[in-house]
Amino acid sequence: MIYGPTLLFALGEGAVIPLIPVIATRLGADVAVAALIAAALVVGQLCGNIPAGWAVARFGERITMGVAGIVILAGLVGVVLADSLAVFAAAVFLIGFCAASFALARHSFMTTRVPLHFRARALSLLGGTFRLGMFVGPFISAALLGIFGDESASIAFFAVCQVATILLVFLGPDPERAVATASPAESGPDAEDTGEPVTGSIPVAERAGVFRTMWRFRGVLARLGLAAASLSAVRSARQVVLPLWGVSLGLDAPTIALVVGVSGAIDFALFYASGQVMDRFGRLWAALPAMVLMGAGFFALSFTHELDSAAMWFAMFAAVLGVGNGLSSGILLTLGADIAPPTEPAAFLGSWRTLTDAGGAIAPLIVSALTAAVSLPVAVGAMGVVAALGAVGFVRWVPRYVPRTR
Repeated sequence: MIYGPTLLFALGEGAVIPLIPVIATRLGADVAVAALIAAALVVGQLCGNIPAGWAVARFGERITMGVAGIVILAGLVGVVLADSLAVFAAAVFLIGFCAASFALARHSFMTTRVPLHFRARALSLLGGTFRLGMFVGPFISAALLGIFGDESASIAFFAVCQVATILLVFLGPDPERAVATASPAESGPDAEDTGEPVTGSIPVAERAGVFRTMWRFRGVLARLGLAAASLSAVRSARQVVLPLWGVSLGLDAPTIALVVGVSGAIDFALFYASGQVMDRFGRLWAALPAMVLMGAGFFALSFTHELDSAAMWFAMFAAVLGVGNGLSSGILLTLGADIAPPTEPAAFLGSWRTLTDAGGAIAPLIVSALTAAVSLPVAVGAMGVVAALGAVGFVRWVPRYVPRTR
């Protein structure tokens, strides 16, 4: 009941995401417009974080996830029946908007129920279920396309996953009632961490106040939140840079897919190790090595484009980026849970996830703009600089805001 709905949703979404540009092209979009429509999924999730935080705080995780699943089914009907790019883009945006509810509801549940001393492992496993779905989903989609020869089969698979998720959420045991709430002493920062005086539990009047919560915690969001956004940006840039770098070297598609796949496999293999490190040694021991590795990988890669052994360096630094990304698995979820108000985290987590998702959304635009204006190596080096600045932010703000594990 805790990880099952997340895994089902991620499997379905992972099966459909690769098909969005294909369907958009079939409806008449060129490459640029198809990329824009594919980005509507991320934009929808970005826009849905704050409303999802309000909904979870107001109605609870179970109702929010169930209603979001029903609305996603309506979005999938729109994807199947869309006869224009506008309708298709609106349906993709709606799916992304509701996807935020699944991620935030389970994040809020973990924040209030999981004790501090193994919180990172639990949240790394939650992040691992998303990664597993995104890793396995495209293979399921490829198999369905091979059998049926139509994108509708993959969309139907997503719909089946959603129906199963809705039934599991509404008919299964409610984890919110079955699992005791962690005590505030175990799950939240003290007055020194937040920069705000602690006077007891958060008043009920503030629990549904998303924007009031944002204003109250503006200090930590502007400091540690920006460092977290830089990590999200570096992660997102990796997904864009590696294929572009392979293409710029003149490598064929199977070679690029192999390099990117090995990097992704290394990333996935390390997701639970990240939680172990954070719980045993502290959050900074995962965040800082991850940022240093990815920053060094990007910066060093930017100098290898014209070398005779550029393809070898590409494969090596892709693996380095995979290790760095794997070590950061669950860190954004864990930091958000660490600094969220212990009695009512959903509104804060909506703001936190909006900030981190914005970093991930902006990074591909930065890479594209710098590549067009200067060159791809300069864009890759710039992401190394972003990682270095983020590492400095983590060193400065994690010790101040994040409680120590016992």
